[in-house]
Amino acid sequence: MPIKSVTSRDNPEFRHLLSLADEAKARRETGQTLLDGWHLIEAALQAGCLPTKLIAVEGQSWPSEMHGVLGEIPQLIVSGALMRALSPVKSPTGLIAVIDIPQPVPQASPFAILLEDIQDPGNLGALLRTAAAAGVDAAYLSAGCADAWSPKALRGGQGAHFQLAIHERMALTEVARAFAGSTYAATLGAETSLYQLDLRQDVAFAFGNEGAGLSAALREACRPFSVPMPGRVESLNVAAAAAICLFERVRQRQSS
Repeated sequence: MPIKSVTSRDNPEFRHLLSLADEAKARRETGQTLLDGWHLIEAALQAGCLPTKLIAVEGQSWPSEMHGVLGEIPQLIVSGALMRALSPVKSPTGLIAVIDIPQPVPQASPFAILLEDIQDPGNLGALLRTAAAAGVDAAYLSAGCADAWSPKALRGGQGAHFQLAIHERMALTEVARAFAGSTYAATLGAETSLYQLDLRQDVAFAFGNEGAGLSAALREACRPFSVPMPGRVESLNVAAAAAICLFERVRQRQSS
């Protein structure tokens, strides 16, 4: 494929890339997103997700692992200013790829998370990273969640997106009721402790908005439990709570 150089923000191809970087609507309508940096691009390649376009800053070369596919993928060379406009970080790596967003296949899940109205994309990415590390295989996101495939969420996930089946814009109450195993939700004041639960079978955990927590409807569709907190704080950050819950299942399964 030929290599093109782009020097103007008004270039139609660059404006399309900028819309993928900045607009959830553009990502939904095109089914595409941007991967910023070699780490994310490598994670996509390892999952069998081949980029549809590659963008590099002037003077930057691709790692040797890409040499076998470089001839098959269109490439753009952009200036430092244009690369900074596309990147979600202040110091870009200089390498970006366009991918088609993976579409999850509906199937039964032995270990899932339900995320309701998580607003911060970095927080969402961190939650997905924790879930992937704990062996979760499916994540169900409400319509009120941040865009899972935004560059900031992808950066927070550090490649975890390619290890999970991510279902967006889901009716979580219906998902919770249809789940074949046990679906749990941390609830302040619940009599049952996390450490009293048997988590060795199929399990789903529901986690809610950073400030408001879970909706009443989703709480009612789940089995309540509490995370013991001997310290004098009212609640945990949602990412911290998720890590405690998900890795308690890991502990139980490895101990059994």
